[in-house]
Amino acid sequence: MTRRVREAAAPSVWRPANLDTYDGPLLLDTHVWIWYVEGDKSQMAPGATALLDRCGAHSNLFVSDISYWEVAVKAAKAKLAFSVDVAVWLQRAEQAPGIRFQTLTRPVLLQSTRFAGAVHNDPADRMLIATSQVHGIPLVTADRQIIAYAKTRGGTPVVDVRP
Repeated sequence: MTRRVREAAAPSVWRPANLDTYDGPLLLDTHVWIWYVEGDKSQMAPGATALLDRCGAHSNLFVSDISYWEVAVKAAKAKLAFSVDVAVWLQRAEQAPGIRFQTLTRPVLLQSTRFAGAVHNDPADRMLIATSQVHGIPLVTADRQIIAYAKTRGGTPVVDVRP
């Protein structure tokens, strides 16, 4: 996988088993970040945790600032609950080994408005797709809509972690 992905690039969707030596950067979808921090391996395909651990060992797991916001919003709306207050969970999750935060940049904000074809209507998911495209970082997700979009449109590298 290249560090930078161009819009005209071929559609790219990988399964964790296809990346058994990859240790480069990965952008975690919000749910994958939660599952990984919580140690919930049951939600992901075999090999996904090993891939995340390998990339995390090189501090190559990226979490978008939009995911931080999304966790806070879902907790405030009681759509997501943790065993501790969300502020405490977020503080701990920020410190998880191998995790780095990816800021939302103006190019990402602009790209999130320029998708070709049918794409996710969720603003947080649009920001994640745009971040993946602009920075050329594969997006690790189990979101069916994102995976379907990546299969039909070039420029969005995705790792499909559905079991």
